[in-house]
Amino acid sequence: MKLHEPMPELSGATAWLNGEKTKAELVGDKPTLIHFWAVSCSICKETMPEVNELRDKYKDDLNVVAVHMPLTGADNDMDKIREAADQYGLTQPVFVDSEYKLTDAFENELAPAYYVFDREGQLRHYQAGRTGLDMVEDRIERVIEQ
Repeated sequence: MKLHEPMPELSGATAWLNGEKTKAELVGDKPTLIHFWAVSCSICKETMPEVNELRDKYKDDLNVVAVHMPLTGADNDMDKIREAADQYGLTQPVFVDSEYKLTDAFENELAPAYYVFDREGQLRHYQAGRTGLDMVEDRIERVIEQ
């Protein structure tokens, strides 16, 4: 995705954990952080506490949605996805993307990856990888203030 492109529809999930969200529910009220992760991604596991801290710190001002994007065939095991989501404290809605429909809509190739959308649903920031989270909070604060 390119900056200022609209958020894709959140459709095509093979499952949802912690409740389902639609684009219409996310756009208009608050900015949104959508983060991609995978069960087999060690960096995702390392950064998940930081993502959860952002979720909790900005709970009144930010929507947060996780997208599980399988990196291996074993990542499609729903029991493992549920177990990892529970183990890493994901209380936000989790879009399980076993068929890569949302992954393709985002043109996302990496995990972890972080997309920050403003209230109108326009992409304002993208980061990926271990160091990607370092700049995300600054961008979140900017879109909240707007």
